[in-house]
Amino acid sequence: MDALLDAEVFAAVAETNSFSKAATALGLSKSAVSRRISALESKLSIRLLERTTRHLRLTEAGERYLAHAVAGLTHLKDAETAARLHSEAVIGHVRILAPMAFGKLHVAPHVPGILATYPELSIDLLLDDKRVNPLDLGCDLALQFGDLPVSSLICRKLANLGSVVCASPGYLKQKPAIAVPSDLLTHNCILFSYSDNKDTWVFKSDFGQDEIAVSGNFQVNNGEVLCEAALQGLGVARLPAFVAAPYVVSGELVQVLKEHELPSKPLYAVHAARTLVPRKIRVLIDRFADLYGSARPCWARELQ
Repeated sequence: MDALLDAEVFAAVAETNSFSKAATALGLSKSAVSRRISALESKLSIRLLERTTRHLRLTEAGERYLAHAVAGLTHLKDAETAARLHSEAVIGHVRILAPMAFGKLHVAPHVPGILATYPELSIDLLLDDKRVNPLDLGCDLALQFGDLPVSSLICRKLANLGSVVCASPGYLKQKPAIAVPSDLLTHNCILFSYSDNKDTWVFKSDFGQDEIAVSGNFQVNNGEVLCEAALQGLGVARLPAFVAAPYVVSGELVQVLKEHELPSKPLYAVHAARTLVPRKIRVLIDRFADLYGSARPCWARELQ
């Protein structure tokens, strides 16, 4: 215990560059701090600090001792945190970032159940379709589509998210049939403006790959609004399956080009790269993995 206290006292003095400030930070008297430093130097048989009436300066030996002392104190704090993580309590505040439509349809409905299970947890759900670093928004956890986020974050893949091409029955009755992807060239295609390939739709089939340069008179940055435009008969939309599925099942939308596969995007749970992940974050990631992580999530099964 004396060695740990020695390291803590010395680190505080080096950080504050003051015996008085270190004493205040540690809840000790200035004389106790001074005696502790003197005893440590005596034990090591070397001077760690050069003292004058106005300044303190680490000696070379002091700098080396400080580096190891700080590392040791950090490891001790990590060990204490790791032990606490074995507790079953899930407590605290979590800010979650999710895409707008996915968050509304497939995150928000599950929040009441999560909070009922963990009553000491609080959730701040932020919905935004822009591709951002969740840390810039102060988020603890994010659900993100597409390519892996920045390397400073840890990712866990939850699911593959597919898309479908749909239009309303009324629109399709008035327009030429859509049998192959190139038929879309004669149709009004409504576009998702945040997509990297909003006006180039890629299709795969047994005959190869087609890239179709589509066009239309309406684009929007929200998946649900895009779906609503299709429901109203404005045109043909490439929609996430998790948005379109209930409307395809009900017959309000008709899926076309079923034999042609559209590229899917992975869904990741993303959080800060920490040695020790708080239990509240691990619990939420596991819950989302249970909800979305099957080979075919619920919205995909509806389209079978």
